Amino acid sequence: MRDASPPPEGLPRRVLRSETLIVLALSLGASGVSALISFVGSLTKPGPLKDQAAKLNGSYAPGRPWLDLSWQLFDIATALVPVVLVAHLLMREGAGVRGLRAIGFDRTRPWTDLGRGALVAAGIGSAGLAFYLAARASGANLTVVPESLPDVWWKYPVLILSAVQNSVLEEVVVVGYLLRRLGQLGWTPMAALVASSVLRGSYHLYQGVGGFVGNMVMGVVFVLLYRRWGRVGPLVVAHALLDIVAFVGYGLLAGKVDWLPTA
Repeated sequence: MRDASPPPEGLPRRVLRSETLIVLALSLGASGVSALISFVGSLTKPGPLKDQAAKLNGSYAPGRPWLDLSWQLFDIATALVPVVLVAHLLMREGAGVRGLRAIGFDRTRPWTDLGRGALVAAGIGSAGLAFYLAARASGANLTVVPESLPDVWWKYPVLILSAVQNSVLEEVVVVGYLLRRLGQLGWTPMAALVASSVLRGSYHLYQGVGGFVGNMVMGVVFVLLYRRWGRVGPLVVAHALLDIVAFVGYGLLAGKVDWLPTA
C-alpha cells in the first residue's frame, strides 16, 4: 500500500503542511520535545541512567482515591482530543472519506484486526522485554516503572484504559494520519517511514537510548504492516495488548520476581 492519496480538493500543500505541524504540536510532536528535555535532565543528573526511574501512570492525588480517579479519567479523555481532531480533518477531505475509516480505524473487520494484532503483540512483546533488560543492563536506559498507582479498586481498569488511550493516539496520529499527509505532501515512502519511526522513538526518549531505539524499530515494523494491510486497527490492538501486559504485569509482578527491575 502506498501512503499517497490525492490531496484534498481546494487545500494547497502549504495548508496541509501547517495542519500536520499543528496536529503534531498538539500531540506527540510536543511529547517528543518533552522527552528530549527529560532525557537531557537524566544525562546531566549524577549517577548512571539505570539507577534513575522513568515513571508512568502515577497518582495525581495521593491519599484521595476519588479525586485521583477523576484526574486519571480526565487525563485519558483529554489525551484523545488529537484523535478527534484527526477524524474531523479526515472527514473534511470529501464525502468519500468517513473520518478514521480512511486509515482503517473502524469496526468493519473486528476479528481480523484482533487476530492480527494479537499475533503482532506476541511477536514483539518478548523481543521488546529482552531488549529493554539488555539496554538497562548496559546503562543505556532508565529503569521504567510502568505504574505506581495505589492499591485501589480502580487501579487495573485505569491501567487498561491508559493502555488503550496510548495505542489509539499513537497509531492514529503517527501511522495512519502522518503517513497519509506526508504522502499527500509528496514525501517518498522511505522518507515517510523514517519520519514516522523517528517520531515514535523520540517521545520515548525519556526512557533512555534503549527506549528510543526499541520504539523506532517497532515504528518501522508498524509502518510496514500498515502499508501491507491498509489498516491501523491491528496496530491499535497490538499496541494496546503490549501496554496492558506491561502495565498490569508490572503491577502484579513488581517486587515478586528477580528478573523485573524496580525503582
